[in-house]
Amino acid sequence: MKVLHVFKTYLPDSFTGIERVIWQIAEGLAPLGVETTVLSVSDKPVAGPYRVGRHSAYQAKRDFYVASTGLSVSAFKVFRELSARADIVHYHFPWPLLDLMHLMVRPKCPSIVTYHSDIVRQRLLNYFYRPLMFRFLNRVDRIIATSPNYAASSTVLKHYKRKTSIISIGLVDQVAPPEALVARWRQQVGEGFFLFIGALRYYKGLPFLLEAAKKTGLPVVIAGSGEMAADIEAYRFPHIKLVQHFSELDKAALLSLCRAFVFPSHLRSEAFGVALLEAARAAKPMITCEIGTGTTYVNVHGETGLAINPRDVDALAKAMQSLAGQPDVA
Repeated sequence: MKVLHVFKTYLPDSFTGIERVIWQIAEGLAPLGVETTVLSVSDKPVAGPYRVGRHSAYQAKRDFYVASTGLSVSAFKVFRELSARADIVHYHFPWPLLDLMHLMVRPKCPSIVTYHSDIVRQRLLNYFYRPLMFRFLNRVDRIIATSPNYAASSTVLKHYKRKTSIISIGLVDQVAPPEALVARWRQQVGEGFFLFIGALRYYKGLPFLLEAAKKTGLPVVIAGSGEMAADIEAYRFPHIKLVQHFSELDKAALLSLCRAFVFPSHLRSEAFGVALLEAARAAKPMITCEIGTGTTYVNVHGETGLAINPRDVDALAKAMQSLAGQPDVA
């Protein structure tokens, strides 16, 4: 079987949430004989096809940006060629170029779309985009929601209950980090801290985490890069550390050293939280916000961690103090 995944970014340009999901699916299915190709766009496209692990990837030239959405004229030609050789096309929503490519090229093979997130930020443009979005979702064969929480809370998915399936995101096993690496990170950041890992984006709730850290004085390590890095560095409190460059093994080492994993995303743009799976795999308690998405599907309040109201600094500080002061509960 040949599967074509389509998303706006992929390796080597980006390897965050959705890109990591695509990689996990592609690498997980390779031993079963599934041939995977990933189509994305890039300002500086790699000549394709190029190998990523046990699957292939293509990048079309990104021509311009509109409302944080990369658009490409050449992607239509590449998509037509790749979809003609595919047995299934797997779209990763949202990305409006998906809708246009599917409706204009009309691939003959079955199509599925993983509905990762509602469109949250671009409300005005979304008003004009919705007719196109609904035409696209009407045409695809199946829709995947990554958690029952998101399927139940999305105002879009409620129109497609009959053709929506719940398929949660998963992770492959990870090799334990070498003790020497753990010791190196212990020397740099200590241990028993509260750890955040992820892209430093507007919806991650990081200002609330910084205020909670300031309020409690508890040690916090923020591992990631992105638009909010400068804001975090501006705090300059010794118990708040920012780590911007790290490998997968470094991440595992940090998880092994932390007291708990804190993920204060406060907007529905955080549809699942793959980093929470990594924390769960490391057997660490989690703190998340109840925003009606997969964050409280992965982290069950009182069982795997604590769930609080979004944007609530006092509640976040209280949850951190609770886990810090009760190691047996943690």
